[in-house]
Amino acid sequence: MTHILIIDDSPTEVHVFKTILEKNQIQVSVATNGEEGIEKAIEIQPDCILMDVVMPGKNGFQATRDLSRNPATSKIPVIIITTKNQETDKIWGMRQGAKDYIVKPANEADLIGRIKKVLN
Repeated sequence: MTHILIIDDSPTEVHVFKTILEKNQIQVSVATNGEEGIEKAIEIQPDCILMDVVMPGKNGFQATRDLSRNPATSKIPVIIITTKNQETDKIWGMRQGAKDYIVKPANEADLIGRIKKVLN
């Protein structure tokens, strides 16, 4: 079973993503900030990470960079999923090591399709 780590500080967003993923037979773990997300990624080695950007402490760009540079987590694809919709944000996110960039709100078909794409 595919295992995805959601790193997002919004309980509402986490609930939405978790519902979509579980409906598609995907196991879900959750972290509420960048630091916790990095620790959990090292610990559980998920198949993919959904990363918010705007969070207290370490933001999603910083956490993505740390994950992509750490040999223990560098092979885990990160999909940034955020309300930040500027092209410069997307470019910056991809430069930090993200494999894809989705602007919220994400619809189910697009989200699942992009997850499958980064896992192949």
